Parts: sequence; structure tokens; C-alpha cells
Amino acid sequence: MLEDQYYLKSLSKQFPTIADAATEIINLQAILSLPKGTEHFLTDIHGEWEQFNHVLKNGSGSVKRKIDEEFGNTLSVKDKRSLATLVYYPKEKLELIIQGEEDQEILDDWYKITLHRLVALTKRVSSKYTRSKVRKALPPDFSYVIEELITEKEEVQDKELYYNEIIHTIIRIGRAPQCIAALCNLIQRLVVDHLHIVGDIYDRGAGPHIIMDTLSQYHSVDIQWGNHDIVWMGAASGQTACIASVIRVSARYGNLDILEEGYGINLIPLATFALKTYADTDCSLFTIKYGDDYDTRDMQLDMKMHKAITVIQLKLEGQLVKSHPEFEMDDRLLLDKVDFENGTVRIGGKTYPMKDTDFPTVDPKDPYRLTEEEALVVERLRHAFTHCEKLQRHVRFLFSKGSLYKVHNSNLLYHGCVPMDAEGNFKEVNVYGKRYSGKALYDALETYARKGYYSKNREERQKGRDIMWYIWTGPNSPVFGKDKMATFERYFIGDPETHKETKNAYYRLLDDEEVINRILREFGLDEGHSHIVNGHVPVEIKKGQTPIKCGGKLLIIDGGFSKAYQSKTGIAGYTLVANSHGLNLVEHRPFESAEKAIREETDIVSDTIIVETASHRLHVADTDVGTELKENIAHLEALLEAYMDGSMIEKGV
Repeated sequence: MLEDQYYLKSLSKQFPTIADAATEIINLQAILSLPKGTEHFLTDIHGEWEQFNHVLKNGSGSVKRKIDEEFGNTLSVKDKRSLATLVYYPKEKLELIIQGEEDQEILDDWYKITLHRLVALTKRVSSKYTRSKVRKALPPDFSYVIEELITEKEEVQDKELYYNEIIHTIIRIGRAPQCIAALCNLIQRLVVDHLHIVGDIYDRGAGPHIIMDTLSQYHSVDIQWGNHDIVWMGAASGQTACIASVIRVSARYGNLDILEEGYGINLIPLATFALKTYADTDCSLFTIKYGDDYDTRDMQLDMKMHKAITVIQLKLEGQLVKSHPEFEMDDRLLLDKVDFENGTVRIGGKTYPMKDTDFPTVDPKDPYRLTEEEALVVERLRHAFTHCEKLQRHVRFLFSKGSLYKVHNSNLLYHGCVPMDAEGNFKEVNVYGKRYSGKALYDALETYARKGYYSKNREERQKGRDIMWYIWTGPNSPVFGKDKMATFERYFIGDPETHKETKNAYYRLLDDEEVINRILREFGLDEGHSHIVNGHVPVEIKKGQTPIKCGGKLLIIDGGFSKAYQSKTGIAGYTLVANSHGLNLVEHRPFESAEKAIREETDIVSDTIIVETASHRLHVADTDVGTELKENIAHLEALLEAYMDGSMIEKGV
């Protein structure tokens, strides 16, 4: 009772009168009846910023669907396609149209038609929001004008002249292009209410920093960390094995520009060391998997840097494994198993010939020790990563908006898996002397990861940094989900049997309803109407695999967003759209370029798969936000009752 009274007193400061409390109750109750906002799910973007940007702009087909709903058969297919392209790329499309039309009168007519169409579309996409929420989303330069246009009814005779005069004046004073761009950006903003990124923003593609800048400006987003995100987070915290991994992967895919130009990280110490130390060393195994933008003149240097940082990584990881026996990763200690005289390595009781044993910095008697030059390079790289303002800003964003998993609107989101044994029981994992499984394992690992970045305690911070490396590559990590990361074997051993990375038992149990229900219950969800949204492992359509598992209870939405996977999967990624009508899985074909999309008014070819249709249209009342609003209403009604029975006195009346 005392707590209730204290809470009501606190609430009364915000709503000091009966009228204030009653108005807010009416407002919140009305919001509950609005249609549920659209949620957009993306995963495994892997730096493919141009395709990511396009899918984000088109809302995985949500913009097209709204255009179809609004205009039906009153617009041709060509006009609809043109309107959609304008919404996606207003600045670029406007430049083409203005440059291509010399007759100002024709251009003004186009402005008029386009503004009318965009206003109609804006009305439709804003219809599921309160006027207050729409007002907050309005671009400052045109907030008054757009609000007038989308709230006034032009068909009402008394307002028709007023409405048309607004549009006429916008065109006459030369503000039509800016107003059109503002409307397009507003439509993009309102079509999707919330964005979920289910892991792996980084590595392979050339633009993770561009993606992070975009996400940092997005109106509503959460992120479930993938293993490729965690390794960058560990690198930003100063974990040297993570730093080496980030540089190695960037070098392997011809993306060192991400570090040097995207983030301004100085790689000259590594380049200088590699040129000197590996000058006469065979680096032929360390080829670069480069894309169209790669400058092949850098090839020889990049190969030397690639080999140098790989050897440094193997040494640093060996040191970590030896200092953390609880990680249970002794099988990754392979440098000390190399027979340099015979050019072989012994793994699991079997001897394999090595393709390369030319390691000028490895002492066979103490193979995991860094040379003085290597130690100096590592320290300079650590300083560069921890003092990079842009990288630190991006990683803080990942920590503030992200987590290892999320429960949202009856959906459980995580990147990898829930580690299991062969029988489908949650696997117990040793984390610094304590054993965790299921949800508790996720929580423990996340807590340590946050300590690794934020803790003031030096020992706790070091533990947290090291656990981020474990989350990246550990055999029982929920976001890695394999028995090993066969980095050494893939570089140095020709026998493909050593390259095999065995997936956790979880992945062969995805159609076992008892197992999936157990996971849902473990995370506090109702198994009857909940779903798991999963990324990490590309669905290979070519092999007949399907992203829909366990009758639709689990959805794997990694279909090869990264170009590196598209030859394997046969498509260019999945996305998921959850709106007021149900769940739709969207299968995308490869995206050529934004330039082609703008000039030829093409879109990503996508197929929509209806996963689930709601028995009734979902409203805000059916969401997590609705649950919070209902609680707020209950508290406000208690306050209103207190005012009315005299136990609480109105203020400022």
C-alpha cells in the first residue's frame, strides 16, 4: 500500500489534475486500438551496404505493397515502379528527372502530380499512427506544410482550394524538389515501425562502417550480436586476439580499406613489419578474395600483411587457450604440434603434411611467444583500435542497442543457437568456474561482454575481453555454434577432412517440436503462438533446404545477404516482415547496384512466402508495447480514483 501511494504521488506530478489523468487514459486507450506497427527483420548483412541500404529503403517490399493498396489499378505498373524508385532514392531520382527535362512547364506538371501521389501515400502509411507520433517524425523544414497536406481532406469543397494552393505555392517558389524528398523520406520512416538486426553486420563486405552509420540514425532499432559483431566489439575493447582476427579477415577479403579509410586505423606498423620480416617469405597461400573495388596493385603487400597477422593471431590465441583452461580449447593449440623439419603437423593422433611451414617469427621451442617486433606491432594496433573515435562510437551503439538475444512480441531473436547435447538437452558450459546452460548461459556471457568494455575493475574487464574472443570462436559459444574454427587447418593443411567444422546438435534438431518448445519455454514464451527468428547459418536453397522449420515455429533468415555466400545459397538473403496481418518471409535475388535501380527503376526481385496469417488484424493491444500501455492505464485509473475519492489532492487547479 505504501509503495502504491508513493507511486501515485510520483505519477500525480506528471498528471496533476483529474483532467490531465483522464485525457491520458483516453489517449492511451485509443492507441491500443491502432494496428500493430510493421517490424522488419534482417540478418547476416556482412558489410554488403548497398543491398542493405536498398532493402532498408523498400522495407522488403512494404513500400510497394502500400503503393498497390493506395493506387490499385488507377496507376500503371510503370508509374508504380517509378513512384517506388522515387521513394527509395528521392535525391538521386530527382536529379535525373530535373536534368532530363528542359521544359519547366512539363516539369511543374510532374511536380504537381507527384506531390499529390506522395501526399496520398503518406496519408496511407501514417494512418496506423497517432497524430502526435507522425508529427514527431515530420522533417523540420516541412513539418507544418506536410501536416496540413496529410490531415486536410482535399475532397471537401471548402478545403479544396486551400489544399491545392499549398501545392501550387510549393512549386511556384521552387521548393518542390525539397518537399518531394521530405515526403519520400517520411514514407520510408513510417512504412517500418521497428527494425531488428539479427547479427553479423561486420566482415566480408566492404561497408560495415556505412551500415553502422545508417543504423545509428535509424528511428527504432535493436541488434542481436553475431559472432562477427562480437569480434569487432572485442577488438574495440583492446582484446588483441580479436584485433588480429579482425585484421586477418579484412585482409583475406581485400577490405583493409575499411580499417584504414573507413575507421582511420593506422596499419602502417603492420605493413612495415610485414614488408621487412616477410620480404623473402612464401606468402602464396595468403591470396586475397577481392571484389570489384579492390586495387590489385596492393596485392603483394596485402598478402604479406595477411600472413603476418595470421601468425600473430595464432600466437595470441594460443596464449589465451593456455591461460584459460576452462575454455576447453586445447585442441586449438597447433603451432606446437608442427614438425618444421619434416613439414608436418600432428592433429588428433594423425600426421598431416603442411602446405607452408615458412614462419620466420615462430620459435619451435616456444611457438606462441611474440617476437619483440610482433609485440610492438600488436601494442600499436591495440592503441589504434582503442583510440579510434568512430569505431568506439559504433561499438557503444552496439552495446546500447544490442544484446545476445531479445524477446519481443512473442518472438525470440538470436543469431546462432542454444547449445545442446546430442539428446537435445541444454548443454552446460564452464564460464570462469561456473556452469551455465540455456538462457542463463546467454545472460552470463552477455554480462561478461559488457564488463569487458565498461568495467572499471581491471581483472573483470580482462575477463570480459577474453570472453568476447570466446564468444567469437569458442566451441560452446551460442553465436558460433561449432566445435572449432578451423583457421589453421584451412590455411596450412590440404586434407579437407581437417577443415570440417561440426555444428552443434541444435542444428539437426530444428524440426523437433519438443526441443523448440523447450527453448521457447526457457526464454519465457508461450510455445503455442511464439516463434524463433534465427540467423548465422545460410539456407542453401540449391540443396533443397528451407528456412521454415518446425512447422513455422523457427525461421532461419540467413539466405546469403553476403556475396561471398550467394553461389552457395542460390539467393541473396532472406528478410522477415511482421505486420498487423501476420508474418511474411521475403526471399531476395542478387542486387546489382543502386545506380541501376535508379536509372532503370528496377528493384530487388523478391518472392514473399506467407508464414502465418493472423486470425484477426493485430493491434497495439496485442504487442509488448500494448502490455505496457495497459499497465499505465491501470495506474492512471488508480490515480483518477484517488483524486475522486479525496485521498489524493489535485494540484494547480
